[in-house]
Amino acid sequence: MKVTVYKASTREYLYVYVSEAFGLEKVPTALLAQFGEPAVVMTLDLEAGQKLARVCAEEVMAAVEDKGYYLQMPPVVG
Repeated sequence: MKVTVYKASTREYLYVYVSEAFGLEKVPTALLAQFGEPAVVMTLDLEAGQKLARVCAEEVMAAVEDKGYYLQMPPVVG
């Protein structure tokens, strides 16, 4: 599954993964408003079993298929 990763301009370490084919069109407007100006970080070709920095590829793929996006929140400090 090809996904594009966008980072938020309003909050560090806040990312949204979307289908490369649909881009941001399936991300809710309210969520996009919190992102400020989204910037493309990278495009990935995800496969089951693939390791990502903070999440498994299967979780991202399932969310993108179900909701149209996967939201990666900043790490919890403390």
